[in-house]
Amino acid sequence: MRIGELAATVGVTTRAVRHYHHLGLLPEPERRANGYRDYTLRHAVVLARIRRLTELGLGLAEVRDVLADDAGRELVEVLGELDEDLARQESAIRERRARLRVLREDARRGLLPAEGPVSPELAALFGKFGPVPPESPMAAKDREVFALLETTAPPEARAELLAGLEAMMASPGAVERAHAAYALLDDLVDADLDDPRVDEAARLLAGLIPAELIPADLDLGLGTGTSTSTGTGTGTGTGGPDVRGGGNRAFLRAFFADFAPAQAEAVRRTFRILMEDRR
Repeated sequence: MRIGELAATVGVTTRAVRHYHHLGLLPEPERRANGYRDYTLRHAVVLARIRRLTELGLGLAEVRDVLADDAGRELVEVLGELDEDLARQESAIRERRARLRVLREDARRGLLPAEGPVSPELAALFGKFGPVPPESPMAAKDREVFALLETTAPPEARAELLAGLEAMMASPGAVERAHAAYALLDDLVDADLDDPRVDEAARLLAGLIPAELIPADLDLGLGTGTSTSTGTGTGTGTGGPDVRGGGNRAFLRAFFADFAPAQAEAVRRTFRILMEDRR
């Protein structure tokens, strides 16, 4: 058989056949006098087995291990691992479908946050804050940042973020003070850096945010030309921010740049106050 005939017989592409040759999964056949490969029934048998194994979900490296073990011991082991992996996938799919049902029900009832989908825990916290005031861009931005941090944080840091927000919500009058802080920050969009409301907003925010959510090594000079960070930070190593946004200098620079100058200064002063409180 020629390569096209072999591929058609087994139900794969000629490109796949050549790829399996390249990886050493399928032996190269003898060539005819005219230079064409001459495939035998044995090649079709091996190629069909490769197809069956890949359709089960085995990777090509695993297929190579199976083909190398004529006694089939490797196949038993690999199939066992594959079954365990499929069981984990089934469990994950069930969890995702359960979450999807909740999200669909929230959407039907008009409770899905604009930043959604977010985790049920964060959605519940957003619910405690109430709807975002339509006239407050800062409130909407705050939720977007929380959703971003929750998405990029590792599990332990994510739990820390949610615990900090829960603690903040447990404080009497937290919702009212948060909306007051948003209003102050919104008013600073065109303000000068020496506007007295900058310090007022910073102190109001510092009274809301748990100090534990702010990294001790936060570089408050980023974006001001006075940065002294060595770049060590507390990042996760994945290119994103840690739970508190302080570990990745690029993220922190983008974070401050998203504010108007007076707003950014109010946030910096907030962080400075909280860092002092931790000492």
